Amino acid sequence: MARPKVKLVLSDIDGTLLPKGEPCISERCAEAFRAANAAGIVCGVATGRGRAQVAPIFRGDESFTETAIATNGLQVYLRGEKLCEKRISHENLKSMLDAITKCPGAGLLCFEDTTPMILAGTREDLAEIMPSYASVAVEIDEIPAQGVSKANCFLNTDDAGTVEFVRYLNEHVDDIDFDTPMRGYTNTMPAGWNKGEAVKLLCEHVGCGLDEVVVFGDANNDLTMFASVPNSVAVAGATPEAASAARWHIGRCEDDAVASAIEALAAGEWPFSA
Repeated sequence: MARPKVKLVLSDIDGTLLPKGEPCISERCAEAFRAANAAGIVCGVATGRGRAQVAPIFRGDESFTETAIATNGLQVYLRGEKLCEKRISHENLKSMLDAITKCPGAGLLCFEDTTPMILAGTREDLAEIMPSYASVAVEIDEIPAQGVSKANCFLNTDDAGTVEFVRYLNEHVDDIDFDTPMRGYTNTMPAGWNKGEAVKLLCEHVGCGLDEVVVFGDANNDLTMFASVPNSVAVAGATPEAASAARWHIGRCEDDAVASAIEALAAGEWPFSA
């Protein structure tokens, strides 16, 4: 059976395109994105980062944010057009804050632009999980009245503790869903909305079916995207849950495995076999 023509490619960033500790993706990754777009494939990112945080990772080139699922779907853009923007409300933040006060050591991080704001928890605990955020974060005393564009809960714990932390938050905070991209760190989304739903929205506007999409990821916040798209691809080193959920498997982020796959797709080749 002939494979459908690929019309949309989306990739997670951290641990998928961007190796841990690196400030920018490789030039090869950037060129692969450009090649895919030049070949008529809409190519963008699907990340837990806010849209404003994406361009610096692509060496300041804002063209890489033109098609983006950012903040796990709270922001969705296609060719520069905003398709969706959801917010974490004041009431949502209050509910999260009430819940984490019962978890010793837990914290709450908020964003309105690129500056992290610590609403609860300590900079020292945040530094153990996200040192790049801890070094520039500002501390705030009040819940922003207008809500925020992005929020993350954190707890300096191990993998098992992270699973329990996410379970607790999902049980005790109404109207918000939590998942985790890494140890000790959770994403927050309005209930029922996530990367998977955002992919479906993009498909409607691109005019393609989910079988004409390829998505790349490595972590548990990619699970909804993997569940929505038949051609889901996990990089080597993905979490066990993400690896199990993915249809296809490729090499390491550190070896530009995603760039290699996108290069092949741009050339009209099918790079997946296992």
